Amino acid sequence: MASQIHIISSMATKQLLADLVAQFQQSHPQQDIRVEAVGGVDAAKRVEAGEALDAIVLAADVIDRMTAAGRIVAGSRVDLVKSGVYVAVRAGAAHPDIGSEAALKQAVLEAGTIGYSTGPSGVYLAKLFERWGIAGQIKDRIVQAKPGVPVGSLIAKGEVELGFQQLSELMNLPGIDIVGPLPPEIQVLTTFSAGIAAASSQADEVRALLAFMGSADAAEIKRRNGMEPL
Repeated sequence: MASQIHIISSMATKQLLADLVAQFQQSHPQQDIRVEAVGGVDAAKRVEAGEALDAIVLAADVIDRMTAAGRIVAGSRVDLVKSGVYVAVRAGAAHPDIGSEAALKQAVLEAGTIGYSTGPSGVYLAKLFERWGIAGQIKDRIVQAKPGVPVGSLIAKGEVELGFQQLSELMNLPGIDIVGPLPPEIQVLTTFSAGIAAASSQADEVRALLAFMGSADAAEIKRRNGMEPL
């Protein structure tokens, strides 16, 4: 049995990686692979602390930062998917109009509570609300999900009325309705990339896995997980 490959990722790619690994193992049945999905902030901290890992899957800018810091093997970055931000409400609730930037802004202003994550989508939304000039007006209604906690779970429990997160993190969650994507004029696409951990002792095996994940053979799995193949 080959040594286990340990991958760490953010929650946005948890199901995607599980599906990709399952497909890879059909042709590599002896390769043991463990995918650990945690909050992106926590994942980055663990990598930066030098934890013994084999591969990292996070937002592309984080992968680049870690490469510059020597935590990821230079030249090993593989871009996997692009992922957009979607809007969700509790199952059965009225769907607000989000068809334009102005309509979405009005929906945010009218919502009793607004939820987003600590990940790239949450960072973007906080800046968007600042740009709209409403951050101060809605600050007491903002509910930021803790790292690793899906915004959709807070929506389902009634703690958030209007929630935002990557589609992959909202898909298949019970108790919520996905209203749709951010309007095109303000949509933000996050690129999620993989890299070989500098601490890995099995770089060749990891490189083979990442090559599959970045290949055309993996495209349909990515689409099924609500992401755009790269």
